[in-house]
Amino acid sequence: MTEPALHATHPAPSPGCPPPHPAPRRPILALPPGSCDAHCHILGPAAVFPYAPERTFTPVDAPKEQVAALHAHLGLSRAVVVQSSCNGHDHRTLLDALTAGRGTLRGVALIGERTTRVEIEELHRAGVRAFRLNFLPHLRIAPTREEIDSVLERVDGLGWACELHLTGDEVADHEALIRSLPGRVVIDHLARVDLGDGPDSPALRSLRRLLDSGGVWLKVSGADRVSRQGPPYADAVALAASFVRQAPDRVVWGTDYPHVNIRGAAPDDGLLVDLLADIAPDPVLLHRLMVDNPAELFDFPTDPGDPPDPHVEQT
Repeated sequence: MTEPALHATHPAPSPGCPPPHPAPRRPILALPPGSCDAHCHILGPAAVFPYAPERTFTPVDAPKEQVAALHAHLGLSRAVVVQSSCNGHDHRTLLDALTAGRGTLRGVALIGERTTRVEIEELHRAGVRAFRLNFLPHLRIAPTREEIDSVLERVDGLGWACELHLTGDEVADHEALIRSLPGRVVIDHLARVDLGDGPDSPALRSLRRLLDSGGVWLKVSGADRVSRQGPPYADAVALAASFVRQAPDRVVWGTDYPHVNIRGAAPDDGLLVDLLADIAPDPVLLHRLMVDNPAELFDFPTDPGDPPDPHVEQT
């Protein structure tokens, strides 16, 4: 009698959702104080925060305590928690994490057609500073312009950034749309470009034009997703470094922990941190990437020693 209930409470992970690396190495690179993981997910535990019935994948649990322990191991003192599509528009997991973070965490929400302004303002008080639009077909049907405008109307006046989760081809296809979006626009994971298309592909040309426009930011995360060579992902690292040189004040980086919807085993997060020595080899660039830029984009205190944001509820 108990076994079916256990399966209902702890659903089996989907293919492509392996467990995190069992023993990530301690990074050789010493990160500057206040360094931020600008893209990670907190997932479950499913027994407390069940995943959305309409989800398209089921991850391995990665509760807030596990993610916090990883950050301490890697030398990261701040993080941005991105609402996963497997949680849908139920933000209880995110709100719980933000409360426990006591100002060291910020959030990225998924706003649905039924998410009210009252709920959005609650998310803002808790520390949410952006919303995400998913264009990838394995997550949902791409949002229409009407859906995007509805979200923009409901978050108006809060200063939230708009994060776009799409592929390089979609960047090229939607370049005009991206340019038309108000405020700061953030493209996730090196736009998941196909490096097999070469250094002058339409996707990369479009992405570089958008970065030159001044209003678009880029997460130089996801080297393990983009690389065609495998660890230590030299091809993707070179691409990320070129973007850091191009737009040093509008790039951020994240682990993407716990690495859902990937091929093969999860990467070593300690290795991913050490890749930053090549992605941002100058100490000034590294400080911008890991401290200054995420502080500006996600409204962290500029000085890592500053007290928590007074607009974030404390416990």
